[in-house]
Amino acid sequence: MFTIQLVIFIVGTILIVWVSRSSLKDVHNHGFYRFFAWEIIVIMFSLNVKYWFTDPFSFNQILAWAFLFISLVLIFLGVKLFRQKGEIDYTRADPSLVGIEKTTELVKTGIYKYIRHPFYSSLIFLAWGIFFKQITWLGFLLAAAATIFLVITAKIEEGENIEYFGEEYREYKKDTKMFIPFVL
Repeated sequence: MFTIQLVIFIVGTILIVWVSRSSLKDVHNHGFYRFFAWEIIVIMFSLNVKYWFTDPFSFNQILAWAFLFISLVLIFLGVKLFRQKGEIDYTRADPSLVGIEKTTELVKTGIYKYIRHPFYSSLIFLAWGIFFKQITWLGFLLAAAATIFLVITAKIEEGENIEYFGEEYREYKKDTKMFIPFVL
């Protein structure tokens, strides 16, 4: 099992470093902090993969699957709306933006009507879903760290969005929550 965990960690890290290569050059960019959140989630997954299907009807496993399902729904809805409404321009000059982030229209419908960051919300639910697969103090600290990095990522990205979209984004912030509809 250790070999599988190590392979997951190495392959995951290589992919994350490759996707984040431009962002890692600039500590003021949202992608810099997102890299650390992603990396922590890969670490959590590689540590907990052996517990993925253990005791499937226990409370923590049911909670884990619920969080993982919410994570999938959020990422699916976010990607779908970005592609439909975001008017993605892959030639947009900012090299730190990952392909789908290169929108030229502010998306404010669907899930974006309620939360500004469904992708980061999805990652938060993913981290906590992985945590609930096998509850440990280390897992708790890693999930909390991933959450903190995602909050920092979202805050920095909001500054970037204000710079790009201007007053429209400021107004949008007033009407939406960051991660959880009607709550946070």
